[in-house]
Amino acid sequence: MKRLRIPRSPKVIIGLVILGFFVLLMIFGPYLAPYSPDNTSFAPLLTPSSHHWFGTTSLGQDIFSQTLVGARATMVVALIAGLVATMLSIVIGVSAGYLGGFSDDGLSLLSNVFLALPGLPLLIVIDSYLPVDSRSNTLLIGLIISLTGWAWGARVLRAQTMSLRNRDFVESSRIIGEKRIRIMFSEVAPNLLPILASSLLFTILYSIGAYVTLAYIGLTSSSVWNWGTMLFWAQSNNAPLSGEWYWFVPPGICIALVGTSLALLNFGIDEFINPRLRAGGLSSRQRRRLGLPRRQRLGFTPVVRSVTTAPRITASAQNPATP
Repeated sequence: MKRLRIPRSPKVIIGLVILGFFVLLMIFGPYLAPYSPDNTSFAPLLTPSSHHWFGTTSLGQDIFSQTLVGARATMVVALIAGLVATMLSIVIGVSAGYLGGFSDDGLSLLSNVFLALPGLPLLIVIDSYLPVDSRSNTLLIGLIISLTGWAWGARVLRAQTMSLRNRDFVESSRIIGEKRIRIMFSEVAPNLLPILASSLLFTILYSIGAYVTLAYIGLTSSSVWNWGTMLFWAQSNNAPLSGEWYWFVPPGICIALVGTSLALLNFGIDEFINPRLRAGGLSSRQRRRLGLPRRQRLGFTPVVRSVTTAPRITASAQNPATP
């Protein structure tokens, strides 16, 4: 059994560390918060200090506690929306690409409609019809965001499925009488895992941006703390104009770090898929050991080849008659 090669690029490692940190923050953040995010017993607008690491708001609330507590709602909504949107992309994209005919036309039309619809205005319209109590439900908000984030991934999966449906292993499954649904999700879907992972990462990133935007413009419940709600209250109290940078910078940095980690992980997936990118994360010592130039030439991309296969290719090239 061939061992799965995990990219060892420093970008991938950094991305995993950052994302793992925020996942831990999502789980343990509310328990690590030194104060309640709604506690108004402190002096207002205190600058960062040893007692209040990120300072306090105009109402005397601890910003560091709000940042820790807000990580849970932000990350939970993003993960729910990303997973649901990815599942919709798999079902619709793989089905359209494999079945073809009228099924492909109908599912492709559905994907094109959702691609043409502006995502954020649609979310605002849907969210405005929700009851006030439902706007604090992270599960419901995540499901709503997933409705606008699946179409792009479905189109990509459809194109890749069309290139796989006539391969030999798929034809063999048809010949032995396997059902369509088993062929689609047991034979075709496993070959799309790198694309699915990349689609999941970008859908999670899109979900974070959508949820933070909805909270920033005041469409979500202010009783649920998230990074967008912190930005909403900072903007409402004119923190950027008053020079209270410690109010809006922490949630902004957290959003930027999560997005950076997802982008770095996506680079690692590209490096894993494309052999011409596998030399991108190698150190200078590894490049010298593999015989690669320290700096690649403009217009040329080095390819890392297996050392054991190179002599075989050379021998067969020297003696073409050898079987």
